[in-house]
This record gives sequence, C-alpha cells and structure tokens, in this order.
Amino acid sequence: MTTSARNRIALLACLTVTIAVPCAAAPNMPPAAALPADRNRDGQHDFDFEVGTWEIHLQRRLHPLTGSNEWVRFDGTSFTRKVWGGRADLEEFETDGAGGRIEGLTLRLYNPQTHQWSLYWANSRDGQIVPAQVGQFSGDRGEFYGYDTLNGRPILIRFIWSKTHTDSPHFEQSFSEDGGRTWEVNWITDQKRVNASAINPHPKPPAVAAGTDKTVPSPAVSRDGQRDFDPLIGDWIFHLKRRLRPLTGSDTWVDLKGTGVCVKVWDGRADLDQVQLEGPSGHIEGLTLRLYDPQSHQWRLYWANSKDGILVPPQIGEFKDGQGAFYAPDTLNGNAILVRFAWSNLTSASPHFEQAFSSDGGRTWEVNWVTDQTRIGAPH
Repeated sequence: MTTSARNRIALLACLTVTIAVPCAAAPNMPPAAALPADRNRDGQHDFDFEVGTWEIHLQRRLHPLTGSNEWVRFDGTSFTRKVWGGRADLEEFETDGAGGRIEGLTLRLYNPQTHQWSLYWANSRDGQIVPAQVGQFSGDRGEFYGYDTLNGRPILIRFIWSKTHTDSPHFEQSFSEDGGRTWEVNWITDQKRVNASAINPHPKPPAVAAGTDKTVPSPAVSRDGQRDFDPLIGDWIFHLKRRLRPLTGSDTWVDLKGTGVCVKVWDGRADLDQVQLEGPSGHIEGLTLRLYDPQSHQWRLYWANSKDGILVPPQIGEFKDGQGAFYAPDTLNGNAILVRFAWSNLTSASPHFEQAFSSDGGRTWEVNWVTDQTRIGAPH
C-alpha cells in the first residue's frame, strides 16, 4: 500500500459516514519512455478531430502479458463533445461483442502550462476514474503514458493515436512490464465518422430487464441513487461566495457570478457540469464530472480547473433525505485536511452547494465556498 493510500484510509476513518475508498492514483507524470513536453507547441485543439459521432470497431486481447494471443471483437458507437472550447472534451462510447458490453467515457484535459494532455478513463460498471495517461501530439500522432498495476505487478501503459487528420482515426493501447523497453498491444480501435456535429447517438442505454445487467442496478437494492443529480441538468446562473483564506481565522469573502450548464452522461448515471465565474478574485473556468458507482451506490465528484487541466481526487458520498454529503482528504498549506461537499434543495429551482474544510479530523468544519443556482429555461 502506498503512503497516499494509507493516508487516505486513515483520514476517512475519522468520518462518521461510510465511504468507499478508491485505489490510489499513480503519479500524474509520464514514464521515461514518453516524449518530452514541447512547451513551445500550443496543442489545445489537438483533439478537435474527435468531436462528433463515430462508428467504432474494437479488438481487445483477453489475457495481456501472459503470452496469449486470444482476442475478442466489439462494435458500437462513440460521441465526443467539446469542453472549454476544445481545451477539453468528453467522449462517451458503447460497444457490444463476444466479450460483453462496454460502456465507458474518456475525459481529456489540456494543461496550458505543460502543453500536454491528461486522458482519464472510466467504466460505468464501477464509476471510477483510472490513473491518467499524460502526453502530447507530434503531427497527427499522439503518445500518452501512465502507470498502473496488472495482476499485482507494476506496468506502464501507452496510448497511441494516429491517422487523426482522416475520417478513420486509429487508437492502440499497449502494456509494458519491463520499463518501456518492449510493448504488447492489447486494445485496438478504428473509427468511422458518422456525423461531425455533436449529436449524442445514445442518450440512454438499451432496455434491460432489472437485475440482468451488472451495469444497471436492480430496483431491489435498499437505495438506488443513480438519478440523484438529474435535477441539475440544464442551464444555470451562479451566485458564489468564496472565503479567501480558509482555516486562518479570516472572514474575508468575495462574490463571483457566472453561468453554467450540466449535461447527462450514461443516461444520468454520470453528468458533466461546466461553470464560468467572474469576480474580484479573478476568472474561474471549471468542470465537475460526477460518476455513480452501482456497486457501492455512492457518487464520486471530480473537479478540474482549466488553468492546469488536472482532475483532483474525488469527493465520495451519497444523498440521504434530500441532503448530499461527499468527503475526501486533501492538503492545505502543507497540512492535512478533510473536504466536505454538501448539496441541498436539489429538487428546487435554486439548488444550494457548500464546501467546507476541517483540520481536526471532521470534528469541526469551516465553510469556504457557497453557491446558489437559478435555472435558465427548462431542463435539457
């Protein structure tokens, strides 16, 4: 167990709620095999080619790094929408084949400081983001690297995008167990463009009898919270108060105003919330990706700011009696803290959100971020 994982478990043990703890993320940096960052290249529109609707044909090696050459095939569709004007995007895809059904998403975030991209993958079966692949493009070829484990062994992962200037982009995933000296391909995807406009071809999954598909929770469970955030879908005006120096005894606040939009993903079992705010403390452009875990019946809330394009560790929790509480450990000025997100009035026309910090293991909390929303128009 890594130090960060031990710290996460120790901190969460202080809480009085039950939280499912995800695996600790690998370091958010590429291995030595990766291409060095080109800080003179502006790559913020590298993934514009992916925007739109695609037919996808996928091959997957069943037993990577075992000497096996057994593959299965899948066919399906993918849909990619721009975020932050192209400096990020969200791809949803669904495939079916001999290996079963895959429903996943990739959130791609551009870091304007390093001029590199971070690619985050999640599967609807568990609603968890895996460690990021980090890298960049050279021409129409993109290489992205990350760390992970396979069957208890540390490995490197490489993503390669090619043919991105055509209507048939090509993607390959490879694993290496020798530090990047040799690679074995285990996932190949070929795409064929269907529509260049951002029209979602699969707004909801196929009808499935309750309890027959592991990706769709049965209504027999004690509480099915997969639609908890549906009331946020749509366009909003935001009114925000932010404490400038949390946990210092300061009571100086600033006001920010702006707009945002929230869209469904996986028919509501996930959503993407974007916001732009202006105020005396400057401009905030951010997003929240919320993913539902059908196994724990809890949500993971991931935040990213366009200034660095890095997804922070998630807040984890659930709703009870109309109140949502989500927790995570973090650090502030080098000190360990707990962070709490609290949602209320979610089903009203004015949802209310508060962020609070605790420096004493959750015994006391100081609110530092308050948001009230007002709906614009009808829900999407």
